[in-house]
Amino acid sequence: MAGPISSGAGASATYNPGTRYGPALALLASLFFMWGFITVINNTLLPHLRSVFDLSYTQTTLIESVWFIAYFFASIPSAKLIERVGYQKSMVIGLLIMAAGALGMTLAASIPSYGVTLVMLFVIASGITLLQVAANPYVAVVGKPETASSRLNLVQAMNSAGTMLAPMFGAYLILGRSKGGTAQGDVVLTQAERLADAQSVVLPYVLVAIVLVVLAVVIARFPLPAMGAATQRHNKEERKKYSLWNHRNLVFGIPAIFIYLIAEIGVANLFVNFVSQPQIANLTHEQAGNYLTFLWGGMMVGRFAGSAIMQKFDAGHVLAAFSVGAFLVMLVTVFTTGPVAMWSLILVGLFHSIMFPTIFTLGIKGLGPLTEEGSGLLIMAIAGGALVVVQGWLADIYGLQTSFLLTAACELYVLFYALWGCKVTNALPDQQIAD
Repeated sequence: MAGPISSGAGASATYNPGTRYGPALALLASLFFMWGFITVINNTLLPHLRSVFDLSYTQTTLIESVWFIAYFFASIPSAKLIERVGYQKSMVIGLLIMAAGALGMTLAASIPSYGVTLVMLFVIASGITLLQVAANPYVAVVGKPETASSRLNLVQAMNSAGTMLAPMFGAYLILGRSKGGTAQGDVVLTQAERLADAQSVVLPYVLVAIVLVVLAVVIARFPLPAMGAATQRHNKEERKKYSLWNHRNLVFGIPAIFIYLIAEIGVANLFVNFVSQPQIANLTHEQAGNYLTFLWGGMMVGRFAGSAIMQKFDAGHVLAAFSVGAFLVMLVTVFTTGPVAMWSLILVGLFHSIMFPTIFTLGIKGLGPLTEEGSGLLIMAIAGGALVVVQGWLADIYGLQTSFLLTAACELYVLFYALWGCKVTNALPDQQIAD
């Protein structure tokens, strides 16, 4: 028999006021924490690999590009896997894929091999992609539809908690235990020193793999609330009646995610090298890695604050205000030096904080039974982080500080999306009838 399915603010599951969603959200927040933690380890891993393999900025950022290319290739297969086995099993599989990649990083360090490192980072990122495709829309629908943006910002704050702690973890266990990480400025290592430095990534990734396996076991045994019938494959005939491309908020939301990721990843990955420069803060890479904690800490604070603010103010208006703030501090970063330039770059984390979760929830708003496919496309757009290699190329040609003008330009597109692009068109009704 056909039954009512509430799609709400882009959701396609039934909201039941009598269901307690708190425990499920708390557990899902741990997933957001872990993938944020693992992603930001890259921020300390990249300057480490730059020393070990003697890489240019372009080659260094290419490593991160491989990470984000995984989002492009893994998003659609992830959506299809979710349709086949469900959200909960997909989350478990994603965690186990990440654990396998983390263990593979220990192999890459033992050789050491630049190529194997790229492959294993791709594997880890593919696991994270599966988690993203499953967990983001799940959080958006387990609760009141009108507070979807606020709720996703709240659990994304736990993602930021992971990103805040990861630089300290990486600075201590990777940079702090290597010759290249403790030297003042860039240093050219001997072959023996490179081999020794490469081994410093073994312990961190073994610890990460253990935590991921434990979390997979917990998720597998936890009674997560079931998603509504509109997310199931038997609804595909109904989905054929509608087109994703009739929804302006999704059409402009996909490039908004893509372009925002260029900004976020460029700032995070080049932060250590930027503040280490003599005209900025003149720090060692290990010391700069500790300051990276403040960048990600600002994102955590911003997401908690944004979650509260969006309980009272329109999400699009809040996104517009934050994008203006991000644009202004990036101009300060480019055109000043010393501590002012360093702290302005740190401050952009606060303004970046709400961008991804808010763009995501605005992008799937009103999609009804198309939410699953729309979510997959938005997660695929995270591949925009791969274009951080463009900023690496700009840094090599025009200088690292000047390359942050690219970041400032990205903030302007987010402003456009907040003011006009996110407006919902052809919204599907909240009540959809399933076959």
